[in-house]
Amino acid sequence: MQVSQSNPELTFERPLTTVDLAIFSVADDALRVLLVQRLNAENEPCPGAWALPGGFVDVEHDKDLEQCALRKLKEKTGVHAPYLEQVGSWGNAIRDPRGWSATHVYLALLGEAVEPLPGGNAQDARWWPIDGARVKERLAFDHAELLKAAVLRLRNKVEYTSLPAFFMPSEFTLTELQRVFEIVLERTLEKKAFRTRILATDLVQEVPRMKEGHSRPAQLYQLKHRRRPVFFSRTFSPRG
Repeated sequence: MQVSQSNPELTFERPLTTVDLAIFSVADDALRVLLVQRLNAENEPCPGAWALPGGFVDVEHDKDLEQCALRKLKEKTGVHAPYLEQVGSWGNAIRDPRGWSATHVYLALLGEAVEPLPGGNAQDARWWPIDGARVKERLAFDHAELLKAAVLRLRNKVEYTSLPAFFMPSEFTLTELQRVFEIVLERTLEKKAFRTRILATDLVQEVPRMKEGHSRPAQLYQLKHRRRPVFFSRTFSPRG
């Protein structure tokens, strides 16, 4: 913990302050999250365990929490996410064996599962499929709770926003877009109702190309706005 040296009145210990990232992508017909494996060393808490990528706030370089999250995202993936959102904050005296700590959790959506970058305090990094709201691996610290909160935030917002569109490539068909919605929501959607909703919003626009395949050619679309989601007037019902 840190003790203030510049202000003698602030002699109390300060908590460890970190940012953790739930970085999501859709690949191989599954919602996936990027996890890092902590160093397997005696002086490391949770040695060898898998965890959400993140790290300590750098007070000299991070002007705010979002900048810290963006820095950590770039370090782990080498790219900027088209969508980043703060999920919440967690803090107590027992979540980290090194002392009282507080972490600020962000979710990030990537259009493709990029190859993770090595380095830092991680000995490995991989994309893991989401099973329900967790992965089939015990996570370090309280990161299973943090991941569950991020997955639930994502799924809840997908009910009334276009967030899955941030997983899409530059051009796509409506069938491909619907499938990504279904992967995130973990349920099927009625085709006609989905298309009606998408085309009635300011979300997509046609491009002058068709996608050729085994069946008849399909119209290709692109997002009108790649930096912000579209909000729907009503949620998706369980039947679409």
